[in-house]
Amino acid sequence: MIAIRNFDELLQTARRLGPAPVAVAAADDPEVLASLVEAQKEGIITAHLVGDQVAIEAIAAREGFDLTGMFIIHQPSHTQAARRVVALVRAGQASIVVKGLLKTTELLAPVLDRTEGLRDRDLLTHVAIIEITGRNQLLYASDSGVVLYPTWEQKLDIIRSVVALAQRFGVAEPRVAILGATDRVSIKTGLGVEALTLAKMAQQGAVKGAVVEGPLPLDVAVNPRAAQIKGITTAMPGTADILIFPDVEAGNIMCKAMQQIGGARVIGLIAGARAPIIINSRADDAETRLLSMAMAVVWARYTS
Repeated sequence: MIAIRNFDELLQTARRLGPAPVAVAAADDPEVLASLVEAQKEGIITAHLVGDQVAIEAIAAREGFDLTGMFIIHQPSHTQAARRVVALVRAGQASIVVKGLLKTTELLAPVLDRTEGLRDRDLLTHVAIIEITGRNQLLYASDSGVVLYPTWEQKLDIIRSVVALAQRFGVAEPRVAILGATDRVSIKTGLGVEALTLAKMAQQGAVKGAVVEGPLPLDVAVNPRAAQIKGITTAMPGTADILIFPDVEAGNIMCKAMQQIGGARVIGLIAGARAPIIINSRADDAETRLLSMAMAVVWARYTS
């Protein structure tokens, strides 16, 4: 597969691989329905709308949405809607999960059920893809939305998940930067020790098909000039493909800062289940929602 270098290529790839069937929990949400209608027009999805049928049809009539070709499953209970979506995936009728007008915890509860859920690995993780103007490669980043304060074992799982996704998107040997405030390791303060340990474990075979280094400052990971000026020796001077955050607060703040202040485009999904799970922010615009769906289509098609 040719590496996907930007979001235009991502959407083109999703068009080629689609349509993929999505299941939407509590689909009576105007923003979600708008993104689904656009995604269906693009030919990348078909949809099962699980939710309050009366509300769904009222929204469609009010907003002028054409739901032709979408299947509506009447289930006004959020708890039961989430369970029905999980059942659709388990039955092979859907390959992508989309959160509608319900709480994230309501959706993830049946997903994480150990007998009837969608567990693939023990850990779910949020993977973001960042497109920066003038940079001829996408940045993959995790975790910015699910694992609050990951242990080193969880970070190893996170690294493996993001590496697998980047490889499916055409990055043959992803360069992984485990981020820190500095590249120096201090036994006294504990700064950088975990990152160094994980990098060493990766070099010894704990992570396959990737180059992993850490701790690395963010500027050194994404800016070749910063690495040169600081004199930091690294195999990825300014060329990291994947950024691993120390915790969810750092990841969430950075992704939103890049999007809201830096002008970057940021999309994402939850990986680690049998199907990718899209949990967009209420503040996400239509383009972000569409591109997140394209990301899920590509991921689902290459892992099915």
